[in-house]
Amino acid sequence: MAFKPVVLWTDALVYLLVAVVLLFVWHVRRNQHLLVPWRRVSHSASGMAALTVLMFFIIIGLLDTVHLRPAVGNANEGAREQAYSVEVLSLLDLIATPLRVRVEKTYSAPFAAHLYARETVELPDGRQTREFPRLKFGGAHLQDPEAQLITDVALRAGAGGGLGLLVWGLLLISLVALVARRSGETFISALSAIRRGTTAIPWNAVAIVLLLILLLCGAALALCGNYHILGTDKVGQDVFYQSLKSIRTGLVIGTLTTLMMLPFALLLGITAGYFRGWIDDVIQYLYTTLSSIPGVLLIAAAVLMMQVYIETRPELFDTIAARADLRLLFLCIILGVTSWTGLCRLLRGETLKLREMEYIQAAHAFGVSHWRIISRHILPNVMHIVLITTVMDFSGLVLAEAVLSYVGVGVDPSTISFGTMINAARMEMAREPVVWWALLAAFSFMFALVLSANLFADAVQNAFDPRVRTLSAKIGTLRRKKLVKAPEGKAVSTVIEDPLSS
Repeated sequence: MAFKPVVLWTDALVYLLVAVVLLFVWHVRRNQHLLVPWRRVSHSASGMAALTVLMFFIIIGLLDTVHLRPAVGNANEGAREQAYSVEVLSLLDLIATPLRVRVEKTYSAPFAAHLYARETVELPDGRQTREFPRLKFGGAHLQDPEAQLITDVALRAGAGGGLGLLVWGLLLISLVALVARRSGETFISALSAIRRGTTAIPWNAVAIVLLLILLLCGAALALCGNYHILGTDKVGQDVFYQSLKSIRTGLVIGTLTTLMMLPFALLLGITAGYFRGWIDDVIQYLYTTLSSIPGVLLIAAAVLMMQVYIETRPELFDTIAARADLRLLFLCIILGVTSWTGLCRLLRGETLKLREMEYIQAAHAFGVSHWRIISRHILPNVMHIVLITTVMDFSGLVLAEAVLSYVGVGVDPSTISFGTMINAARMEMAREPVVWWALLAAFSFMFALVLSANLFADAVQNAFDPRVRTLSAKIGTLRRKKLVKAPEGKAVSTVIEDPLSS
């Protein structure tokens, strides 16, 4: 089947963000003073474990960012023009095609073989009865679901977990071989060092988290082809598929909003702190006024204006995905416009301190231009604040999207997100029996994403904060421990210096 590549607005910005990140990594690796704090981040066990989970979400988000339009046949045979579907699919949609196309009639519980509600069914003899109908896809291969369901689920989950364990074993062997080659040790010594956690990078924490992820992924892949592992919603769509699709929306909101916020915060914050005077007064008045306006009301007004613009100009959008993507992009813009004030205050205060430093005064004395002082001396010395703030704001932006979509002023209803899932599950919690799995799925995925982002943000903050002792310093202190020989017949005691005493 032929496909036509489609680049949406948010896709282009995500590609740009990936290019910027790769360029930043290349630049950091070439500068030792920039590489040192990032090495401290890699020494944090919780930070590396959180980064492993984040990489899982990022891979899913990138797969859902590459969009295509499938061919539907030749619209004009004479001109040999290919017609393409108005439906825009991503690589994740193509990979998860069974989850996307296997739609049931209505609600079904996780791993169920029957619908969740009774329906009137006509028997062969003409009589009617109320029972739970069988699902068209979930557990359809079972002859007797009541007797075979638990055994079949356990066997498939075990097989998928075994496959995940095999993949983890291969990755672990590759990792140990790489560590052994770089350290010059034997394979057994490197494996023992990783197991004891004595390596500079806590590979044991990474391996444990990776094992859990691969076990869950293996079991999910083995089961999702025959069951709805997280149930279905009101229209019969697979909740597990919706949860995977929601990851990209959360990542786009958390990352692209940062791109929209940084220019305002950097330009205005550094300008206010460096030039002071009436320029500082104007910028302070600007962000104080903006902060006094309730953010939800400002975002709601802007989103409603954008919605009116989209509905009155349908000719501008050839697909539903393009219309929904423009609303998502505008939501990122308005969140960025309303969330730069906090970082601007921090940069202003830091710049006020830096401009009084001796090397800045010396640059003024030598007649160096303001632009060169800001670009060469001020900006590099405030980037650690920018980095810490943006990483820590990521989780807050993901939660903000969920709240805004819940109240109806977030993403387009056709866009799957954690907020739209929670909003749809709100009414389902009031019915009897309670439909609980949609809310639980959205909460679980969002909890894992936000928790991993917060843990990684803590590791970044500790690494870039000079007042905090990082794990690398503690490891260096522990390696200088003194072994005190106990009297004969007693165990050897270990005296460890207090890492905070020096």
